[in-house]
Amino acid sequence: MLRAILSFFGTIFSLLTLGITLILLSIGAVFYIYGEDLPSHESLANYTPPTISRIYSGEGRIIDEFSKERRLFTPAEEIPPLVKHAFISAEDKNFYTHQGYDARGIAAAFVEAVRTRGQTVRGASTITQQVMKNFLLSGDRRLERKIKEIILATRIEDTLDKEEILELYLNEIFLGQNSYGVAAAAQTYFNKPLRELAPHEAAFLATMPKAPSDYHPVRQKDRLQARRDFVLEEMMENGYLTREQYEYEVAQPVRSVQNGDFEPFSAELPPRDYFTDEIRRQLTRDFGEGEFFTGGLSVRATIDPEMQKLAAQSLQQELERYDRNRGQWRGTGKTLPAEVLGDEAAWREALAAVEVSRDVDLGGKWHPAVVLEIGDQQMRVGIEGVQESEAEPHVIPRKDIAWLPKNFRETFESGDVVHVRRMTEDGSGAFIRWTLRQVPEVQGGFMAMDVHTGRVIAMQGGFSYQHSVFNRATQAQRQPGSSFKPFVYAAALDSGYTPATIVVDAPIEINTPQGLWRPRNSSNRFYGPTPLRTGIEQSRNLMTIRLAQEVGMDIVADYAERFGVYDNMSRFLANSLGSEETTLYKMVAAYAMFANGGERVEPTLVDRVQDRYGKTVYRHDQRDCTECADPNIAEGRAPRIVSHRERVMDAVTAYQLTSMMKGVVDRGTAASNINLPVPIAGKTGTTNEARDVWFVGFSSNIVAGCYIGFDQPRPMGRGAYGGTMCGPVFQRFMAKAIESYGGGQFEVPAGCEFIKIDRHTGARLSSDASGSHVVAECFREGEDPVFGIMFDGGFAMGDDLDLFSAGESEQVRQITTSTGKKAQVGDKATFGSISSGGLY
Repeated sequence: MLRAILSFFGTIFSLLTLGITLILLSIGAVFYIYGEDLPSHESLANYTPPTISRIYSGEGRIIDEFSKERRLFTPAEEIPPLVKHAFISAEDKNFYTHQGYDARGIAAAFVEAVRTRGQTVRGASTITQQVMKNFLLSGDRRLERKIKEIILATRIEDTLDKEEILELYLNEIFLGQNSYGVAAAAQTYFNKPLRELAPHEAAFLATMPKAPSDYHPVRQKDRLQARRDFVLEEMMENGYLTREQYEYEVAQPVRSVQNGDFEPFSAELPPRDYFTDEIRRQLTRDFGEGEFFTGGLSVRATIDPEMQKLAAQSLQQELERYDRNRGQWRGTGKTLPAEVLGDEAAWREALAAVEVSRDVDLGGKWHPAVVLEIGDQQMRVGIEGVQESEAEPHVIPRKDIAWLPKNFRETFESGDVVHVRRMTEDGSGAFIRWTLRQVPEVQGGFMAMDVHTGRVIAMQGGFSYQHSVFNRATQAQRQPGSSFKPFVYAAALDSGYTPATIVVDAPIEINTPQGLWRPRNSSNRFYGPTPLRTGIEQSRNLMTIRLAQEVGMDIVADYAERFGVYDNMSRFLANSLGSEETTLYKMVAAYAMFANGGERVEPTLVDRVQDRYGKTVYRHDQRDCTECADPNIAEGRAPRIVSHRERVMDAVTAYQLTSMMKGVVDRGTAASNINLPVPIAGKTGTTNEARDVWFVGFSSNIVAGCYIGFDQPRPMGRGAYGGTMCGPVFQRFMAKAIESYGGGQFEVPAGCEFIKIDRHTGARLSSDASGSHVVAECFREGEDPVFGIMFDGGFAMGDDLDLFSAGESEQVRQITTSTGKKAQVGDKATFGSISSGGLY
């Protein structure tokens, strides 16, 4: 009997042993099979997660950021223990003791799945397993993935220590609101760094890994609070919080940026503008899109925020002035449905969803508004972000639209989305009324840079970035018109001509494949033999064409290409008048080389780029400071800086041209609009029928340029000239820029010998000559200038021409318009299509 019992239990034991052995062998086989073809976990030791690239101003302030995944990588040692404890309590309380997986948790999950016949499948993944899933595996809920996850988790535990694994997890995990990692999430939800988080805020973040959309701080606030309180309780039970701390923290309300309890981080950033977007465009080209958006680059921009704001407002002011003088209302083109207009909450919600410009600050912030009620003498509006009060009623009086030809009822409809701003008294700032505004149809660009370093301090690519992201300073290909003429004169001066050289100003006829071309001067008058100086001061087209013919368009094109205005300029005479298209960015950079004495300067929007580790990967300033490390430099003496910049033109030529362009500002085509306390040189440009108007000018330190025109080129009408439209933009900007950057006399290079000449005739005068017709001209030392020789470019001059006499007025006329405003007009020359070249 005993033997039978022992035999029975022996059989049972053998079967159990065999079964267990088979199970273990099966498990081992499964793990062996799935472990054969797994991704390498060793790469995680060198993991570099996608992180935010940030752009900083010169003062170190963040002005923009770009990313695909909004992540701020934070090393484990910089993550506060409180944050670690919150996530460990929520996700894996045995994290510091297990070997990568939690057998008890897996068993419980398995039993639950069997009990519910697969209806309930929960995770039981450790933090280590989640790292494996997020980095190396898919997120599907299959047994195969779970097995691979466990295998990799055990392997990584042998490769990395616990803090390194936690670092990977806390920087990679998605926590909602496009936030990846705890540092970005803390900023997104609380606008705080990790070190400032309270325990209930850390617990708030620790609720998110489960399913961020299920715990939205606004839509699922109650559910979020319940989960947060559970995490706080777990933190207490795990010994991370005392009972008193737990009771205090659990009593705290759920607060977040999304609920309006904190200012969002984005509110501290200025609105994205043309400057930072152009940095994105250029660095994406240079570093690649992937590296820029994920590489965690730290970009130090050249921007001067004060000058950038001034540039934007200077250009906007002129564009709005021109637009309002046209007397046409276009509005935003957006409307709200009639059914929301009677409910304030409804129209405010609908208005907030409308895509219109919200980045304009001209005479005050421009607010989107909706027309609620239209009367004969006033119109009532609802204004975004502003509550109506007795002191500031939301009505537009009839006198506010006096610049429009029609009344309220004919011009507007209920539901129209418009822009308004406060009108206030000068000086006191007292409120007068709300006034209607609109984004102009005419557009333009403005750019300013340091003539010595190429650092771009301001760039505005249009009226409003949010209205149109197209950057007209860098992307718009436009005809420079007469602002191109300095390159023709530079080619001539380097070819042996002087500022006193005489060139005939008389009619020209040229046969072209398109027919007979008869270019004219803007005044429709002819001036006969004229010195080069006067030719550029008064922007004489006919002289420029004859000069280009004398010098040769091959040489002119070579100069334009050398200065970077064009890559491959066509050799047509019309192009000497600026008929070939280029960008404002290239023109301003080219003028900087006139201003700095003829040295090549490359424009840049970026001083320095550092990678995520702080290593400098790009630096614009390549000059050598040979004595910067020398402690024995005499007090008061700056260290010696060596520049290896290429010389693109002779220094004497650069000074001659600068002096001639100073005449443009002193008494030429820009004289009536530019009046600054330091010497300024520059050149206006106006193409046929004023489709494009330009002014590019410079002081001894700063070069700036402006272009204005419709995006689809068309005439801007009488009175539209480079001097009258772009001149005021330049004037407003440079008046403030000079206060910050200074300015002085243009440096006279070695090799200049000054001789006085008559600027009307080019005749040599005595050294004691004086008068408005006298100018001291720079000639090259050792050169024996010959006076009185006349060049006609091979085009004959008739004997019966009605010529202007010396000193006769050549300025456009100022008239009073029907609205009582002043405008400048002149007889317009129309000599062909837009491709014919510049005018004035």
